Amino acid sequence: MAAASKGITPGQVEALCGNWPGVTRDIKWGADLVFSVGGKMFAVMPENGGRIAFKVEDDRFLELTDQPGIIASPYLARSRWVSVVEPQRFATKELYEHIRTSYGLVRAKLTRKLQAELGEWPLSKE
Repeated sequence: MAAASKGITPGQVEALCGNWPGVTRDIKWGADLVFSVGGKMFAVMPENGGRIAFKVEDDRFLELTDQPGIIASPYLARSRWVSVVEPQRFATKELYEHIRTSYGLVRAKLTRKLQAELGEWPLSKE
């Protein structure tokens, strides 16, 4: 991946997190690609791309939604989800980090038993 690449495609999201422990992928609401861990969503993107939504840390929510191209995610804002409506404004690497963080936040809320069943999550940067 070139250092200057911007935006993100559904294929890139699939390649990034498709092999993480416990990740499932399905289609909801007609045409949205939903990535979940332990049955809980951590990233949502239309099948044809264009925008992406994910959970963020509570203390970063306002900071991120103040940026052009990012809004509070409809229906999920109270759970601290943002929607990147203009992903081409952001470096692909930055979007990857947000998705990785979202997975970690959602995974951390699962029961200890389920987290143990998932096994170790390598924290290494891919």
